[in-house]
Amino acid sequence: MDTVAVVLAGGRGTRLYPASSPETPKQFRAIAGERSLLERTVARAERFADAVVVLTRPVYADRVRDLVDAEVVVEPEPKDTGPALVYAAHRLRDRAGTLVCLPSDHHVGDDALFAAAADRAAETARETGGLVTMGVDPTRPATGYGYLEPGEAVSEGVHRVESFVEKPDAETAARYRNRGYRWNAGIFAWTPEALLSACEGTILEPLVDALGAGDSEPFAACEAVSIDYGVMEAADDVYLVAVDFAWDDLGTWDALARVLDADGSGTVVDGNALSLDAEGCVLATDESSHVAAVGVSDLVVAAHDGRVLVVPKRESQRVREVWDAVYGDE
Repeated sequence: MDTVAVVLAGGRGTRLYPASSPETPKQFRAIAGERSLLERTVARAERFADAVVVLTRPVYADRVRDLVDAEVVVEPEPKDTGPALVYAAHRLRDRAGTLVCLPSDHHVGDDALFAAAADRAAETARETGGLVTMGVDPTRPATGYGYLEPGEAVSEGVHRVESFVEKPDAETAARYRNRGYRWNAGIFAWTPEALLSACEGTILEPLVDALGAGDSEPFAACEAVSIDYGVMEAADDVYLVAVDFAWDDLGTWDALARVLDADGSGTVVDGNALSLDAEGCVLATDESSHVAAVGVSDLVVAAHDGRVLVVPKRESQRVREVWDAVYGDE
């Protein structure tokens, strides 16, 4: 197989409580669409990949198999994207020429444009032997995303990555946008050998060694770490493919206000809801719930599985605190 799409579907979606829960995380929910986020992501991947592999934690493996027609690779334990993607590269190293790795919780406005960008990223990974990331053109000075600083252009729309920068404050985000920085969408392409080699000298090198030695518990050799922090930020040969399709990370409730059509008062509804003189709200429910919002503004009201969340839209990031209070380490 030439290009294999690796869909990351092991997260818990803590900031989308109550739609997301330990039993049913957000990737299994039909948020801002008729099909689940995972189904939509797999369908998107099938447009460009020769095969699709879904990478998930053990507790969700059967749910994935019931939902999509794709191979399932079960990571030994959840330790963030770094160990997960290294494990996938090791498992697929003998049968995949190139891996395109994408999260299962993104909104993409045009799947055809995405497929073309994925093909370009895979081609760049093969031609350079480096690590490739997609850089989204920022539409606003967002503080919830990391940014990529483009460096030397190597071809049209492809640059070396000069630096990765963490989530900035509003003033810094505006400056980054004006200087041509790109959002780091967390969508990557590489050959398995390129990623495994890039782990040398990093926090993930012991995991690569453990996998190569056939250890029965390889994840005991590493800490939980993101692929950005564990490998990408320190790697020398990293490239950016500039993409311009509409994109959003459906990680927080306020994202729905950006991807759904609003009524005349700026309120969006995902599910069963009544809005009376409500301005700038996000109202979201499952099929068996209903919410009504009257004369309020800039709120998120979400009802799923008998649980209700009410939070100012600007505080959407704090929903993670609710998850921690309700579920703890579950």
